[in-house]
Amino acid sequence: MNIQFVGKKLFVLDTNVLMHDPTALFRFQEHNIFIPMVVLEELDHGKKGMSDVSRNVRQVSRFLDELIRDADQKSIQDGLPLSKLVNGLNNELPAQGRLFFQTHQLSHLLPPDLPGQIADNSILSIVLALSKEFPDVEVILVSKDINMRIKAAALQISAEDYHNDQTIDDIDLLYSGAEELDIDFWNVHGGKMDSWQENGKTFYRIHSPIVREWHPNQYLYMGTESGFEAIVKSCDGETAVLRLLDDYRSKSHSVWGVCAKNREQNFALNVLLDNDVDFITLLGSAGTGKTLLALAAGLSLTLEQKAYQEIIMTRETMPVGEDIGFLPGTEEEKMAPWMGAFVMNRVKIRSLNFMRGRTFLSRYLIIDEAQNLTPKQLKTLITRAGPGTKIICIGNLAQIDTPYLTAISSGLTYVVDRFKHWPNSAHITLRRGERSRLADFASENL
Repeated sequence: MNIQFVGKKLFVLDTNVLMHDPTALFRFQEHNIFIPMVVLEELDHGKKGMSDVSRNVRQVSRFLDELIRDADQKSIQDGLPLSKLVNGLNNELPAQGRLFFQTHQLSHLLPPDLPGQIADNSILSIVLALSKEFPDVEVILVSKDINMRIKAAALQISAEDYHNDQTIDDIDLLYSGAEELDIDFWNVHGGKMDSWQENGKTFYRIHSPIVREWHPNQYLYMGTESGFEAIVKSCDGETAVLRLLDDYRSKSHSVWGVCAKNREQNFALNVLLDNDVDFITLLGSAGTGKTLLALAAGLSLTLEQKAYQEIIMTRETMPVGEDIGFLPGTEEEKMAPWMGAFVMNRVKIRSLNFMRGRTFLSRYLIIDEAQNLTPKQLKTLITRAGPGTKIICIGNLAQIDTPYLTAISSGLTYVVDRFKHWPNSAHITLRRGERSRLADFASENL
């Protein structure tokens, strides 16, 4: 293998990286990629089925087939230029490196308790062999498997997680959907303010550089006894229009019998009931009211206001304990055990596996446990929305059960970040649990 690596790194990709993101081949800019033969074997074993992983594997195979098409043995030895497919894929994929396949036996003596026939250990052996064969090249293993990276560290192998799927660097930087205003906000900005009434609502127009930090449908409040709570209806440059929120805390102004118990819940009900907001994300720990609020608003809009034809509910079927195995019956009967929080309400239950090809017209769609979905899965669901459909994604980033998915790579984090500038979307992070003092203590201390 004739490798020309001046100032470049060689990234050895683990199978799970390609299964997670087929475009990972094109995400390493000017650097080169190496795929061991055992990875190709594992990809071949994972290509059958209708799961997203199987679809990703088939897409990887198509990419590799296009790259290797018309290539002779010498060009394979010298590395296939990844730029061959870049223009046809996406202008955001500036891959300028080369792709190398394992074309001959690469072996390195592993510790006796790491047998080489195990796939992961075979990959580790290959990384060690490449490091020895090309001492002037920085060889790095890329894997989504934490244990694989721990093994690599124990063998003094450079290993990294696949970072391109991470929306943000730190989950604490995720957009919360709310901002507390300074106590002297009106003293500073009130001089350049207009206010008016329209359809029983109170509006303010603010002119200030602070507006540049706001987002459409962001929740603004003052932590004082003034009780000021408003939503950013529009923001353009240094001008924003705010609307005072409706108060759903009293029983006389409840939504399908549900009252807001804190200001974040009150904001959530305001945007859930707003027909101008098509996409809403609700984050929060167990007991913060995400599901109850979404259902109450959906029942009110669907059954009382007739704004939607029906409520559709779906979620990723990830068990907390051992899988209970095959479930008989229709689609709704199979999904019933997963939808315990919704069986007492008039909603239609649908499986994620049957969402492809559907278009939802005038539907109120709730995606529960959205933290367990990948960005690609959420894109598939959201793009099913037809005219008049509202989608609500609810989840808890502290309870991710999908393998190789983290809070910063979850599809829920992805859509929160990507939709925060869109004027027809809203997000709120619910902070306070409202189940019981026992549930609150357990959420905070267990």
